[in-house]
Amino acid sequence: MKKTVLLTGGAGFIGSALVRYLINETDATVINIDKLTYAGSLHSLGGADANERHHFHQEDIVDVDAMRRLVNQYQPDLIMHLAAESHVDRSIDGPGEFIQTNIIGTYNLLEVAREYYEGLDGEKRESFKFHHISTDEVYGSLGESGLFTETTRYKPNSPYSASKASSDHLVRAWNKTYKLPVVISNCSNNYGPFQFPEKLIPLVIQKAISGEPLPIYGKGDNVRDWLFVDDHVKALWQIVTTGENGQVYNVGGHNEKTNIDVVKTICGILDDVKPREDGVPYEQQITFVADRPGHDRRYAIDAAKIEKELGWTPEETFETGIRKTVEWYLSSAEWVAKVSGEYDGGRLGG
Repeated sequence: MKKTVLLTGGAGFIGSALVRYLINETDATVINIDKLTYAGSLHSLGGADANERHHFHQEDIVDVDAMRRLVNQYQPDLIMHLAAESHVDRSIDGPGEFIQTNIIGTYNLLEVAREYYEGLDGEKRESFKFHHISTDEVYGSLGESGLFTETTRYKPNSPYSASKASSDHLVRAWNKTYKLPVVISNCSNNYGPFQFPEKLIPLVIQKAISGEPLPIYGKGDNVRDWLFVDDHVKALWQIVTTGENGQVYNVGGHNEKTNIDVVKTICGILDDVKPREDGVPYEQQITFVADRPGHDRRYAIDAAKIEKELGWTPEETFETGIRKTVEWYLSSAEWVAKVSGEYDGGRLGG
């Protein structure tokens, strides 16, 4: 049966990748809801928005009446909730927006979904799911060893991760209290084409080819697990269509890297595909800056559950994914210029 998917945040980085996947690789109808803030752009849909199965609405998930109207209009089989304020540095500068969107917005969607679900019957009711897409940052910071699992206790350290932790708890509560069918996924750091230029990887690429210093927080020894965005969206579709009601699935890339290693890898690729005119290695542009407040030391995900229960594993290694990403940004200067808006590459978050 063809699915109608109501997707929030579908013009953002992960959301737009999911839209492209659903339009290009499935027969699903996509109802794409996005507020089109600084990090959301229809340019990121890569032409998928021209497909007759794609329906876009510029709305804010905090507007409960708009959400209710759209759910009633389209009668979705699945709701995939990605809309969120997601940039940690921005949450340090202005946490209020994160509370509104990530907590109040999620609450509104849950209430609209609950009203809608209670009116369903038959197969439509049996197959309905609310999929909440979250982050591994809700678990806090790891030491030198160990991995986040689905049962790791929550210990968020930034306004962003605290707001996502709050929304995770709301989703779990609506499942337990009101029997709303839900799945939750927590992912590691995503990277790939169409990522807003203030994030580490696209920022380093842009600054490198512009001849600017490449700023690294602290000593550059913070560790992240890197997940190629196209692998992530395949996992999301697997989770929402085959995941078990009430379950949490961690999605990781099996690619732990320090920030300095990531930057040096990018520099090495640029040396290969777009060497500096003066022949000096791009690594010479690396500079170390004061660390950001509350900077978590290490994240790493144990993705054994999703592999064992749902059969998903990432296809890209970090080496293949980062090369694809660098090459995409080098060929997509027009997109970068269109979406950057007022962001000038400067530091955010203290």
